[in-house]
Amino acid sequence: MTRSSLTTPPPDAEAPRPLLTEPTALGSHYSKCFGCGTDHPTGLHLNARTTDGSSVEAEFVVGEAHQGAPGLAHGGVLAAAMDEVIGMSIWLFQRPYVTGRLETDFRMPVPVGTTLHLRAWCTGISGRKAYLEAEGRIGGPDGPVAVSAAALFIEVRMDHFAKHGDVAAIAAEHHDFEVNP
Repeated sequence: MTRSSLTTPPPDAEAPRPLLTEPTALGSHYSKCFGCGTDHPTGLHLNARTTDGSSVEAEFVVGEAHQGAPGLAHGGVLAAAMDEVIGMSIWLFQRPYVTGRLETDFRMPVPVGTTLHLRAWCTGISGRKAYLEAEGRIGGPDGPVAVSAAALFIEVRMDHFAKHGDVAAIAAEHHDFEVNP
């Protein structure tokens, strides 16, 4: 599959240097997040973990609230799952990033009731830009790829979230403006 030049690392990009070396559960960055929040009533409820410090894995069960065509996952929901697992993988570097560009390829339909096995990893970092990829597989971590994505994330300062978001919610859940618990 061909990626755009916007989601392909430049030749001078550095290999990512994760800070975690042990298998680790990543947890939710915000309880009401649509992607990983435990308190979002119709969210994806991704429970991500890293086993190697360089990639993130999670599962997502497609529910009735996630369908587009009858009985099938909505493409936007699948794109949101890709964005979330990619965002969790960039957390391995423990710096705040936001999505700059997300390219999603839908390879096969994903029926309601399916468990989508997600995996994401970083392919390079250049300045404030991080280049990442992800895939969602049906039937297990080695099953056929139903959806894949490539992304460009941009490193920001934590005050970005205070300036553009809900400062009270940030303060209530993230003491000292941590990226993740």
